[in-house]
Amino acid sequence: MTVDVPAWAAEAADLPYPTIFVTVSGAHLYGFASVDSDLDLRACHLLPAAEVVGLRTGPETISSDTWRDGVELDVVSHDLLKFARLLHSRNGYVLEQLLSPLVVTTSATHRELVTLAPGLITRHHAHHYLGFAATQARLFAETGELKPALYTLRVLHTGIHLMRTGEVIADLSALSELPYVPELIANKRAAEHGAFPEQLKEAVETDVARLRAELEAARDSSRLPDQADPAAVEALHELVVRARLAG
Repeated sequence: MTVDVPAWAAEAADLPYPTIFVTVSGAHLYGFASVDSDLDLRACHLLPAAEVVGLRTGPETISSDTWRDGVELDVVSHDLLKFARLLHSRNGYVLEQLLSPLVVTTSATHRELVTLAPGLITRHHAHHYLGFAATQARLFAETGELKPALYTLRVLHTGIHLMRTGEVIADLSALSELPYVPELIANKRAAEHGAFPEQLKEAVETDVARLRAELEAARDSSRLPDQADPAAVEALHELVVRARLAG
C-alpha cells in the first residue's frame, strides 16, 4: 500500500506519555483517502504505575482534533491496559489499528503486540464487521452518499477475508474484484463527499446483501477458534504488567 503520510505525523501525534505505537487508520488505510480527507492517527500510550493504582488516575483515552498544513488531524490513543482489553474483546477497530501497515511510530512493545494478535483472533470478530456494515448500509440507504457505500463494501470484504484466512487487510482495492469499485474509489479520492453514481445503486445494494451472506457463511465455516488462545491471553497479560512496571 502506497500512502503519502505527512512527515510531521509523528510530531503531530506527540503524546504526554510514552508512546507504544502510532499508526494510520481511516480512509488512508482503507485505500480511498480523498484529497481533503482528514488524517486518522491511532495510538497506544503507557500511563505510569502511579497514575493507574493511585488516587489520581491518568487518562485511559487521549483524543485531539486539530489542523496542520490544511489537513485535519484526528488523534486517538488508548492506554496499554485499555487497548489490551479491547484487543481481547474481539474489537475489529483496534485489531486493524495494531496491524496497520502504515506505521508512524513503533516500539518493542508494539512489535510484541503484533506477534500476539493472531492468537487473539476468533470467528466472533465477524460480529464487529457485520455490525459496522449494517450501520453503514443503513446510512447509505438513507443518504445515497458515496462514503457509506465504500465503508460498507470495505468492512464486508475485510471481514470475509479475515474469516477465511485469519489475515487482516483493510484496503478495499486490494480485496475487491467488483467491477465498479475502482470508479467509486476514484470518485472518493477526488473529493471527500464525491457524488455516488446513481446508476450503480441497485448493483451496490445487491452486492452488499450477497457479501453479508458470504460473511455469515465464512464465519460459520471458519477454521478460526471460538475463543482466543489462552497462551496468547496470558502473554498479553504479562506484557501489560511488564510494560507497566518497567515504565
